[in-house]
Amino acid sequence: MSALPNSIEARDAAYQLHPLVDLKAYEKTGGLVIERGEGVYVFDNSGKRYIEGLAGLWSVAVGFGEKRLSDVAKAQMDKLPYYHIFSGKTHGPSVELAEKLVHMAPVPMSKVHFTSSGSEANDLVVKLCWYRSNALGKPEKKKIIGRQKGYHGVTIAAGSITGLPRNHQSFDLPLPQMRHTLCPDYAGTALPGESERDFSGRMAAELEKLILEEGPDTVAAFFGEPVMASGGVFVPPEGYWQEIQAVLRKYDVLLVADEVICGFGRTGQMFGSQTYGIEPDVMVLSKQLSSSYLPLSAILMNESFYEPIARESERLGTFGHGFTASGHPVATAVGLENLKIIEERDLVGNCRERSPLFLRRLAELSQHPLGKGFRGVGLIGALELKPRETPGAAGAALAEAALEEGLIGRSIGDAFCLCPPLIITDEEVNAMFDALARALDKIAA
Repeated sequence: MSALPNSIEARDAAYQLHPLVDLKAYEKTGGLVIERGEGVYVFDNSGKRYIEGLAGLWSVAVGFGEKRLSDVAKAQMDKLPYYHIFSGKTHGPSVELAEKLVHMAPVPMSKVHFTSSGSEANDLVVKLCWYRSNALGKPEKKKIIGRQKGYHGVTIAAGSITGLPRNHQSFDLPLPQMRHTLCPDYAGTALPGESERDFSGRMAAELEKLILEEGPDTVAAFFGEPVMASGGVFVPPEGYWQEIQAVLRKYDVLLVADEVICGFGRTGQMFGSQTYGIEPDVMVLSKQLSSSYLPLSAILMNESFYEPIARESERLGTFGHGFTASGHPVATAVGLENLKIIEERDLVGNCRERSPLFLRRLAELSQHPLGKGFRGVGLIGALELKPRETPGAAGAALAEAALEEGLIGRSIGDAFCLCPPLIITDEEVNAMFDALARALDKIAA
């Protein structure tokens, strides 16, 4: 932190509470001030340039400084800076984006509801599952199953579905209705000689065992990311989603696909559900939906999910839920323009074209003396490091060294994760991995 008492670093440490840090340590050290962005790069307040290897927080698909998005935001601000969608009101941007998303969905969807973050959206899906169960006359069917190391947000219900201890400890989470099944970490937890298909079958058998132990009539939904990102980038093994979906259908358990990170091209197709043959009842979208230029998320639901909810609202006389910013006109206008850019510039195709180089460079670095393995698909991946005595120390050391070399990534345990903007070029992919290689050599020395 700057020694200057009135510097932005000192004022930040004095006045702002930050997520995902040791708060007492942060009071002493302060943080890195990012001042501007351009393409795949961001610049700190000293002018140093960094490759943003995590696209902000897995989210800035079109890169930084996209003028089309700022122009659309200003035009909408000038026309209608805010209006709500309560009590029979609506406006053009939210209608157009809802229609666009229903037409883009990889499986038939009926309705869209907008919120402002993935956490908020997943939290609402839990409420809707409970509301729907009551509408169907199944008041016991309320339990929600997530996965160990899965991530669905940090609000009370979404944080409870999340399967990461750091998001539960001292928060009195998870809620009693939440359960967790195994993480499909094939490389880390497969039995000796176990094939990917056999491993997937075992994961499905564990899920079925959990449902039977809880009672199928008490389990409402299963939440899963197509690729588990924030838990450490776990790519599903062969046959995993087919096996899981068969169990869910057998016991009438809803499937909620959390596409917050995978959606809009990250895995090489528009949605992770397409990459892995997932047919969800509900999809949750955010992050690349607006490239995080403005807070925006969306819940897509199929007709069988929506119709009981609609009937219950008819019985009660209203649907007793709403957020002030749902369908915000500026956010939805920016989201619509962002999707136009993704389609016009074929950023999903760019992901597919850049992916072989991305995964090859990742695989090469896994052979470094500090490397242990790698995981990845499309333009998302993780380099697994050999652990030190303190869990997570190797990942933290690499993240710090990478920052010194002009690369921002994210350490999760002893994995270093990358998820660059979808606009990245081969030259920039190589620059990103060259910086990571220098960082590995630095800490090895």
